[in-house]
Amino acid sequence: AKEEMSKTQREYFLREQLRAIQQELGDTDEKGKEIEEYQEKIESGGMPDDVKKETLKQLDRLKMMHQDSAEANIIRTYLDWMTDLPWGKSTQDSLNIKTAGKILDEDHYGLDKVKQRILEYLAVRKLNPDKKGAILCFVGPPGVGKTSLGKSIARALGREFYRLSIGGVRDEAEIRGHRRTYIGAMPGRIIQGIKQAGSNNPVFMIDEVDKIGQDFRGDPSSALLEVLDPEQNFSFQDHYLNVPFDLSKVMFITTANLMDPIPGPLKDRMEIIELPGYTDQEKLQIAKRYLVPRQIKENGMKEENISISDEAILDVINHYTKEAGVRNLERELGAISRKIARTYAESNGKRRKSFRISANSVPKYLGVHKYMPEQERKEHEVGVATGLAWTQFGGEILYIESSVLPCGEGKGGNLVLTGHLGDVMKESAQAGLTYIRSRYDALGLTMAFSKNNDIHVHVPAGAIPKDGPSAGITMATAMISALVNRAVRKDIAMTGEITLRGKVLPIGGLKEKALAAHRNKIFEIIVPKDNEKDLEEIPSVVKKKVKFFPVSSMDEVLELAFVEDKKPRDLKAKVSG
Repeated sequence: AKEEMSKTQREYFLREQLRAIQQELGDTDEKGKEIEEYQEKIESGGMPDDVKKETLKQLDRLKMMHQDSAEANIIRTYLDWMTDLPWGKSTQDSLNIKTAGKILDEDHYGLDKVKQRILEYLAVRKLNPDKKGAILCFVGPPGVGKTSLGKSIARALGREFYRLSIGGVRDEAEIRGHRRTYIGAMPGRIIQGIKQAGSNNPVFMIDEVDKIGQDFRGDPSSALLEVLDPEQNFSFQDHYLNVPFDLSKVMFITTANLMDPIPGPLKDRMEIIELPGYTDQEKLQIAKRYLVPRQIKENGMKEENISISDEAILDVINHYTKEAGVRNLERELGAISRKIARTYAESNGKRRKSFRISANSVPKYLGVHKYMPEQERKEHEVGVATGLAWTQFGGEILYIESSVLPCGEGKGGNLVLTGHLGDVMKESAQAGLTYIRSRYDALGLTMAFSKNNDIHVHVPAGAIPKDGPSAGITMATAMISALVNRAVRKDIAMTGEITLRGKVLPIGGLKEKALAAHRNKIFEIIVPKDNEKDLEEIPSVVKKKVKFFPVSSMDEVLELAFVEDKKPRDLKAKVSG
């Protein structure tokens, strides 16, 4: 024992002597310098005690190894990650609510609900600094500004911003990282994003959360459950780091185009904020305030070189784009700017200093109209009813046609459906026909009507897939109109789901549908009574012109939809009798 002690003391004495000689000569030990640098970073990194303990343990392992060994390189990479992560580095929130509101208004037009939610979050942070980070989910069609809104929120809060797109990600290791036993192992993209942001409280945007895949390598959406759960994410454990990292200060914002593909447990952890499409007037204001100036600047000109009238912008909106957002609108405005830039460049600025674009001159730059609005019905027709649909591009109107086809006695009763209809829409038509059969007497039909006739229902634009239950009352009205030979008013549209007993059930997308009716100059809409609460979300400019009729049964629908006979009959009384 005495020999071992003296040997250890001798080695220590020689090592200290060697270090002193190297310092005297200015020749330092590279390995020793590296160890000292890691030691300093660990001490000043603000790591929690358990994390610091694990990091120092790995540093001790590095001391014992040859600096050129493969294992030493793996430990160095690990120590680099551990010391570069912002364990204790936070940015100070800008808690001036008025300034934050001003920044949000500067960057985006409209979107009041989202702005209110962000300002509420700021107010709570001001009153309770220890409040955990919010987890929001923006759901809306493409081009409405979900991603740019995340950048604007980060600017308003005074935080760093990081965006991660996980559309098509199928490997769980993308979220949680690989264990260090694998060659080329790295942390997951969450930890990578935190390192890149440089603070432990950034605005972290996870894009396309409705497009996550899964296969034999795992389910990334399940790995996200821990990340997006405020009760768990204070100790998020990446497989590579193998120590907990606190994500509770991070403000997570996810985006999606559709709600349905998002797994239920993941949806449950997020606060859903829907971003509907813009009205034509909102698009006009966005184009004037943001899109036109940006395109003029990007194409190397000044604002005094181009003047685009409001009518020209509206012509581009209605005839060259078909979307809920403004992405294609900006693309078309960019095309106009490029053509003017070319003309300006070819003339060396000598010909004209200013170009004025009117509605009449738009086709000169963009060619013939790409989209035409639905042809307006010229007169009240039998067997044709106007319905309203919601698509990912916004609201649309549908003209649903119905014809009665006489056939051999006792060989009828078939319902023919055409127009690329989905299963739900087909079932709605079947439910409407069953309702008609159950009320044949009240509708003035004979019991044999379904035995001797087939009914054909067609929804035009047959190449476009259509689905959903909201056209139920429209298809039922068209069929009843064809059977009783009464015309349906051309100036009224309707939306609502029908039951076998003729009740009208609520539907979704009422704002978009109302905008579609307003755009197509239809100013009366039949809506389910249970959707009255949704009328508050409809822009005031639309509510001033459009009259809404809340209904709860098909009897009320028919009273409103049919053109009055010259010899009026009380259909409602007859049906109820």
